[in-house]
Amino acid sequence: MIEDKNQQRTSIAQLGEFGLIEHLTRNFDVNQESTLKSIGDDAAVLDFKDKKVVVSTDLLIEGVHFDLSYMPLKHLGYKAVVVNVSDICAMNAKPTQITVSVAVSNRFPLEALEELFAGITHAAKEYNVDVIGGDTTSSQKGLIISITAIGEADENEIVYRNGAKETDLLVVTGDIGAAYMGLQVLEREKQVFQVNPNNQPDLDPYTYLVERQLKPEARKDVRTLLHALDIKPTAMIDISDGLSSEIIHICKQSKVGCNLYEDKLPLDPQFISTCEEFNIDSTTVAINGGEDYELLFTIDINDFDKIKGNPNFSIIGHMAQESEGIHLVTRANTKIALKARGWDSLSE
Repeated sequence: MIEDKNQQRTSIAQLGEFGLIEHLTRNFDVNQESTLKSIGDDAAVLDFKDKKVVVSTDLLIEGVHFDLSYMPLKHLGYKAVVVNVSDICAMNAKPTQITVSVAVSNRFPLEALEELFAGITHAAKEYNVDVIGGDTTSSQKGLIISITAIGEADENEIVYRNGAKETDLLVVTGDIGAAYMGLQVLEREKQVFQVNPNNQPDLDPYTYLVERQLKPEARKDVRTLLHALDIKPTAMIDISDGLSSEIIHICKQSKVGCNLYEDKLPLDPQFISTCEEFNIDSTTVAINGGEDYELLFTIDINDFDKIKGNPNFSIIGHMAQESEGIHLVTRANTKIALKARGWDSLSE
């Protein structure tokens, strides 16, 4: 929508594959003691000694996961790292390294990839992870990014999805739904721009929502916060595909039920007002919208006093017997069965 028509364009073919790799990775530093060998050999070498290794990987596909008409390449690089680091945080582990693989078509000049990798570099520094390898190749259509994140934790620190108990409390970090509404704002402005390219978008009333969509943050702080409170979650997951989907994942793997309370959902005022503007029910968006990258976890009911009133966390429900099912309890005290209506990249 807003494009500099006089950008420098350097053909990637001038560098070749190895020259390109050397050019794009020249700014990556090594900061982790566990990184014995990073980029430059057939494989990276890591030394975790008595730590457990946690690994997660994600693909981001142009036209499926992002739209470059409103997603700046630098933001995309940053977000690509965040979505993977978030998975490590959801295991209550410390992210330490990432690998980055990119498939790119010939419509992208070198300067475009420099922007993408500037975002990756910024995120790597922000989250203190080492970029230790990856791959580049050509793509027949569009841009594809694959990042693998590696983390470490003591065995007794790791939290899985299957540890929730019937009486546990359900807790979420931050607020939810804003990233989805940020996407709705950007999609609307894109349609306006396509009708009239002279009509520049006014995003000032939606700054928080747009930031949550274009530049989300992984909750690397939660591990430290919970440790300070002497709380270890019994189950944990990140909210990438929507709150309802993630609750159902925990319930199924832990073999428990759940009551989620509508009036306890943490919603940002800008999110609420934008839902009203779009005539969309805020609760529906909050429980089904994805890409918030907040953490959802369960804790023992005896830890209630430790966490109540903490501004970083909201207690939004409690677990129950599996036979009770999984429900949303509305403000009118009506129970509605919770269904997974979050993001599904394979849905038609």
